[in-house]
Amino acid sequence: MSQDTLNKISEKLNQHFGSDVLVAELLYDFPCFTINHTKIHEVLTFLKNDEELNFHFLTDLTGMQTADEKQLGVIYHLHNMMKNIRVRIRTFVDINKPDVPTATDLWPGANWMERETFDFYGVRFKGHPNLKRILNVDEMDIFPMRKEYPLEDQSRDDKSDKMFGR
Repeated sequence: MSQDTLNKISEKLNQHFGSDVLVAELLYDFPCFTINHTKIHEVLTFLKNDEELNFHFLTDLTGMQTADEKQLGVIYHLHNMMKNIRVRIRTFVDINKPDVPTATDLWPGANWMERETFDFYGVRFKGHPNLKRILNVDEMDIFPMRKEYPLEDQSRDDKSDKMFGR
């Protein structure tokens, strides 16, 4: 069923967005699509409003940083509850210009998730109604989930990296 789902969604996305659908793959029986960041809002709108696809529920929205540390990503998990179909949509932007359109106009629940992603990764969601830090202090001038920041307190000498597989 998952391969059929991937093929059906791929066909519709390719028909409407062509080369802006960068990758379509099945990861652990989960349809995943990577979309050009300039078209992400249009793709999300299409996935929500298409009568057959009907992805009306935003399960999750989060950020990530690529291994080369040059890009930030936004990952959307969408759910069609009527058919119990889930899909993952990803988009990537340059870390020096991390602008992505907001999804709060499509799913009001994206508000908190976008604020959290901004707070920890620095992704700026253009058009967001209240994009400010939500968990960290307002005075913080870094984005702590980016790879340039160490996971542990570097001043501690009671831990050995070999204990953490390094």
